[in-house]
Amino acid sequence: MRLLSYDMPRDWNYFLFGDSHIGANLRHDKGFAQMVDMINSSYGGLSHKKNFAIDHGDIIEAIVVDDPRYSVFDTREACILSQMEMAKKELWPIRKKLLAVLDGNHPHKLHKFGPLTHYVCKQLGVSFGTDQTILTFRHKGKQQFKHFAAHGNGSIGSIADDIERRKLNWRLALKRKLREMAGDCFLGSMGHTHKIIISPPSEVLYLTDNGKKIDQHHGTPASTGEYIHPDYRWYVNTGSFLKVYGNTLVEDDDVPIERSKLGSGYAERAMYPPLQIGFCVGMIRDSQLVDVIPEYV
Repeated sequence: MRLLSYDMPRDWNYFLFGDSHIGANLRHDKGFAQMVDMINSSYGGLSHKKNFAIDHGDIIEAIVVDDPRYSVFDTREACILSQMEMAKKELWPIRKKLLAVLDGNHPHKLHKFGPLTHYVCKQLGVSFGTDQTILTFRHKGKQQFKHFAAHGNGSIGSIADDIERRKLNWRLALKRKLREMAGDCFLGSMGHTHKIIISPPSEVLYLTDNGKKIDQHHGTPASTGEYIHPDYRWYVNTGSFLKVYGNTLVEDDDVPIERSKLGSGYAERAMYPPLQIGFCVGMIRDSQLVDVIPEYV
């Protein structure tokens, strides 16, 4: 667990992404490059100088040839040192905007070789967030909100037949995973499941009085405090850049085998449903987190 604190602008954008899986054959390189370009461009009416980001981990695939999960169909680059160098290269253009990079179960699988993600962070000059971190954001000394971020664990699924019910079940499952982790964090987020899920705070009707009359209010209670009720927080599952399907090369006798275009990935073999590739962006305006939007690439 890391505790980090940052002084932020009054208005800014917060890019929440992760699960890049650099080195995997079905990794969506163009989608990641598109996100990097967005971070370094104006967004939501704000200059690129107001864009910041956090990487929720699994920056590399980290599956080596003696791993039971290894397959020539899944892996584009099997050398872990090369994967780490690729991660450094791809994160380099946004290194000054990265508030933290979290670890993940894939690089942690190779912990016997050392803390791989931490090494990449040192090369980038970026804070290593371990598996979980809490970030406190302030503007001119006044707290904006706190953010609990984790790589995550387990799965989020539903067997409901109706798609709207499935989406609701996903949001409830995400909330269940994150709600007990940090009682004073207005935003809770995780990666790992490769899903994009956004659960906003519940708006409520509540009454107050001044001793003479009763007033009604409708909205969300304060985003700061010693304890924020779980119903009044944001929860985000940040998506990924790993595709379920790729185009398969149809071979003939005169065309050499291109293993990067041959066969199926492990998600396809496991019959995982297709997922939307992308990330999320938090919109902080007037020091308040007012919205989180999905971005698909």
